[in-house]
Amino acid sequence: MDIVAAAVIGYLLGSIPVGLIAGRLAGGVDVRDYGSGKTGFTNSLRVLGLRRSLPVFIGDYGKGLASTLLPLLWTDDPWARALGGLAAVCGHVWPLFAGFRGGRGVLTGAGALSGLSPLAVLIVIPIAGATLKLTRYMSLTSISAAAIAGAIFAAFAAADLHPWPFAFVAIAGGSLTIVLHHDNIRRLLAGTERRVGERVETQEA
Repeated sequence: MDIVAAAVIGYLLGSIPVGLIAGRLAGGVDVRDYGSGKTGFTNSLRVLGLRRSLPVFIGDYGKGLASTLLPLLWTDDPWARALGGLAAVCGHVWPLFAGFRGGRGVLTGAGALSGLSPLAVLIVIPIAGATLKLTRYMSLTSISAAAIAGAIFAAFAAADLHPWPFAFVAIAGGSLTIVLHHDNIRRLLAGTERRVGERVETQEA
């Protein structure tokens, strides 16, 4: 029951459509009608601009973080925390409160992994930052970070630095994130992927 409770709470937290809410508050814009059609930070940034999309960054990251920390209130089972985080990613991707049309789970996954193993995430951050600075492709940065996080979390588990369930959620969540970037991968290969800083015009604009 501890695991079930963690998973249900994680999914419900992940289902909070922060990007959709931010767009509605910014003049009734549905961010899913523009750009990639996703509710995550990257598309919100392109559609709404930095100032209006900052709450999306904080909210998406925060709901992932909360999903792995809240189970500590009633259990120390690592599977409860891990599956709570994975459920939050699934909730972000397929949100109950937004017609099951969400984002790709990158920031929510990052928040969940931060709650599970902060040191492992600290190793991923500079690698992701360097990738973004060199390429200015957020999608490539997300894909690379997801793959690297899975490898680092597995290495930490093998070294007994954290439990194997934490590695499981990093690998499973990272794999899901990469699969959900299939359209970005096609555009990267075709040379048509948008770089960070390119805005998407809305009717409001």
